[in-house]
Amino acid sequence: MIAKIKKLLPIKLKDMLKGVYLKRIIKKLRISDKDLCIIENATFKDDGLITAHNSDFLNDPLFLEAYKLGRLTTNLNYDLHWRIYIACWAAQWGKSLEGDFVECGVNKGLISRAVMCYIDFKSMPSYRKFYLMDTFCGIPQEFRHLAARSHLNDYAECYEDAKRTFKDFENAILIKGTIPDTLAQVKSNKICYLSIDMNCAEPEIAAVEYFWDRLVKGAAVVLDDYAYSKSYERQTKAMVKFTESKGTRVLALPTGQGLIFKP
Repeated sequence: MIAKIKKLLPIKLKDMLKGVYLKRIIKKLRISDKDLCIIENATFKDDGLITAHNSDFLNDPLFLEAYKLGRLTTNLNYDLHWRIYIACWAAQWGKSLEGDFVECGVNKGLISRAVMCYIDFKSMPSYRKFYLMDTFCGIPQEFRHLAARSHLNDYAECYEDAKRTFKDFENAILIKGTIPDTLAQVKSNKICYLSIDMNCAEPEIAAVEYFWDRLVKGAAVVLDDYAYSKSYERQTKAMVKFTESKGTRVLALPTGQGLIFKP
C-alpha cells in the first residue's frame, strides 16, 4: 500500500515522507485498498471531495456555461463544481413550482449567477423574482464572534461588483444589509427556492424561520455550509433543531451542503 500511495504523491513529498511516516498516515486516515482505487480512478477531485462515482454533469454544456459565468464573478483559488451543481439542480426543481427565488449570502454572485444561467432566468415571466440578500461586505460585526473563523477575513466591499453582475436581469432584486433586519424587504409570499450561505448560525436561522411559511410545498432549501467541516457545527446543530421542530430533517450531502424539501 505504501508503494501505491507514493505513486500518487508529488515528487517532493515522496522524498520527504519515509515509510514509517506513511504508515502513520495510513493508520490515521484509515486508508484501504478500496480508498486507493477510488483516488486512482477519481472522476471528481475538488472542494474537499474525491469520488469515483458518475460525474457526468461535468460534461453538460449548460452546466459548464453556468459554472463559467458564476466563476467569473470571483477570484477563488479553488473550484466547487459539485456544490454549484446542487444549487443549479435545486433551482431547476424550483422553476417547476410557483414562486420566487431567494439567496441569502450572495457576495459577488458566484452561486446565483450560475443558477440564473442554468434555469434561464431571463426568459421567465416578469412576475417571478430573484431576491439577492447580503451585506455585500462580509460578516457583520455583531456576528463575527459567532461565525466560522475561516471566513472572517474572506470578504470585502462588493456591492458595486454585484450590481454589475446582475445589471441585465430586470427581475433580480439586490437587498443590501444585515439579516434579519432586511428580511421584510422580500415582498414575496411564495418562495420556490432558498439558498442560505452566511457562515453563521444566527442569520441563517433567522432567514429559514422567516421564509419557512412562505416556501411552497416541495421547495428546496440549500444550506451551503451545513456539513462542510467542524467549523460549521453551530450551524449544523441550529438547523437540526429547527427542522426537527418542523417535523422534517436535513439531508447531509457529501459536498458539505445540506438539503431540505418543504413538506
